[in-house]
Amino acid sequence: MDEPLSNLDAKLRVQMRTEITKLHQRLQTTFIYVTHDQTEAMTMGSRIVIMKDGFIQQVDTPQNNYDYPANKFVAGFIGSPQMNFFDVTLKAEQGNVYALFGNNKIMVPKDKIAKFKDESYIGKEVCMGIRPENIDDDPEFVAAHPNETITVDVEVTELMGSETYLYMKTSGKDENIIARVDPRTATRAGDKAVKVAFDTTRLHFFDKETEETILNR
Repeated sequence: MDEPLSNLDAKLRVQMRTEITKLHQRLQTTFIYVTHDQTEAMTMGSRIVIMKDGFIQQVDTPQNNYDYPANKFVAGFIGSPQMNFFDVTLKAEQGNVYALFGNNKIMVPKDKIAKFKDESYIGKEVCMGIRPENIDDDPEFVAAHPNETITVDVEVTELMGSETYLYMKTSGKDENIIARVDPRTATRAGDKAVKVAFDTTRLHFFDKETEETILNR
């Protein structure tokens, strides 16, 4: 099937996605389904092949593609809004490792450091990624994670009903950081010097040159 739902309106697309999934379950046969819509791929596929410029980047289950992207392209392609990326320097201080960018300093958990394919990355510049849902502005969460907190200015808020997107600026990053937070957040566009905290157990790291992940599963 080559993008069979691309010309349908949003409501009909959801209905047809369900019908094709039921058809697949009933026939118990292999479907090869081509789509640019990651929602279709994630919800319908049992194995996803992600391609770029004619080359396969990763073949895995939808959840593994999401949780363990093989490279920066896969990490940015799967997930909406897409993953935030930061150029950081990893620095060892007093038995801990920190990711430094601009005026910000994030402590990387020891469990995450243990998954590095090569510890020589400590002391070097790498690309760090974190998904929008793993950034939180809840005051209690921020207070509980002082070593995982950065200061931002909020430029835009998008109220989605079930969630709110925050578009934020901070030192050391040119593009907006996007956070997916609780819809009842008190944060508003124009707020300055807002504290947000990262769930650092969900950090991703990529080689600056090859863009391949530097983490083992």
